[in-house]
Amino acid sequence: MMRLLLDTHALIWHFEKNESLGRRAKTIIGDSKSHVFVSVASLWEMAIKNSLGKIRFGHTLREIYLDYIAAGADILPVSPEHAMAVEGLPWHHRDPFDRMLIAQAMTENLTLVTRDAQFDRYDVRIIW
Repeated sequence: MMRLLLDTHALIWHFEKNESLGRRAKTIIGDSKSHVFVSVASLWEMAIKNSLGKIRFGHTLREIYLDYIAAGADILPVSPEHAMAVEGLPWHHRDPFDRMLIAQAMTENLTLVTRDAQFDRYDVRIIW
C-alpha cells in the first residue's frame, strides 16, 4: 500500500480535476491501494491564501475537506513531533507550510505528491 501526503497544490488540483496534476500522480492518488493523507497544514494554508485572495477554488474549504473524508482520506494533524522535526530541516525551502509537509512526510513515512522541485533536496519520497 502506498501512503501519500498531498502537497497543497496537488490537493486542490486533484479535487478540481485540474489538468495541471501530473498523470502519474493522478493515477496513484486514484489507486485503491493508495492511502491518502491530507495535512491540516494544507487546509490552513488554503484558508489563509483564500482569505487573502491569493487563490480561488470553485468550492468551499469545508466542501473540499468533507469530500476527502468521504473518499476515505485521513486528515493528518500537526503533532509536536512534526513541529520538532521542522527544527532539524535544512533551509532548502523557506515556505513554512511546505516545511511542515516535509517534516510530516519524513516523520510518518509518507510519500509526498508534489511538483515542487525544492522538495527533492530533502530525504523524502516524491511522486509527480
